[in-house]
Amino acid sequence: MSATVSSRQPLDPAAPARTTPRGEKGRGRAGRQLHGGKITYAVLILFTIGSLFPLVWTAIAASRTNTRLAQTPPPLWFGGNLFNNLDKAWNGANMGTALLNTTVVAGTVAASTVLFSTIAGFAFAKLRFRFKNILLMLTIGTMMVPPQLSVVPLYMMVAKLEWTDQLQAVIVPTLVSAFGVFFMRQYLSQALPTELIEAARMDGASSLRIIWHVVFPAARPAMAVLGMLTFVQSWNDFFWPFIALTQNGNPTMQVALTGLSRGYTPDQSLIMAGALLGTLPLLIAFVLFGKQIVGGIMQGAVKG
Repeated sequence: MSATVSSRQPLDPAAPARTTPRGEKGRGRAGRQLHGGKITYAVLILFTIGSLFPLVWTAIAASRTNTRLAQTPPPLWFGGNLFNNLDKAWNGANMGTALLNTTVVAGTVAASTVLFSTIAGFAFAKLRFRFKNILLMLTIGTMMVPPQLSVVPLYMMVAKLEWTDQLQAVIVPTLVSAFGVFFMRQYLSQALPTELIEAARMDGASSLRIIWHVVFPAARPAMAVLGMLTFVQSWNDFFWPFIALTQNGNPTMQVALTGLSRGYTPDQSLIMAGALLGTLPLLIAFVLFGKQIVGGIMQGAVKG
């Protein structure tokens, strides 16, 4: 017993006890950058190729002739008629007017949908008023109604207002969407603290000032996402613009493309050239503003 006790080193009460920092234990795991394996990169490459193939094929078809597209096997590389087909599609389908009209329609619809949906979503999320839940259920219920059911009464109203073949016939019915209201309501319910609104009211802020200085800054990420989705949806909308507008009057891009498919044997190369002209503005807009849009989405995800 004495030998065992004497072999132990005496404890120094002055020596500081060694403590492990809280983050030291997981520093190697938490600070290490994750890398995907070969399978992950292979899957991402396949998805990228699959996503880009329709756009690449559209450009290839637009650079060929209609005769070459009808042959087997189809062409897999670019031809020499791209700019010629683009010029024919631009001049033959009233593409200049269609591009301007589509930009006006999509921009106006996106801006109004974001504005009204944010205000309505804030009201449903944070304000107290009678029949709030009933009104919200009715708003959501309108998304279940097929749009084809409203075409006839909507066209009768447009014709009575003498808006046929005018841009307001396409803009006014889509100034706000039920999906946008529900989307902003769900986001503001979590991202906007009620204490912040109460503090603004105690400082004497009016409802309009609260919306401008409190709600809009908090909802900016969701507004960017909703604006992007609405702009793309309005840009590609075909059903109602095809009914309300004409190809020779005030067409949108999708309505103008129908002028390229007329005839007994439509020229597929011209149709692809027109489709390429209708797609390029969206690609340019995403290249210019994609960083801000993705940054807004990530900002909202971090805040949430």
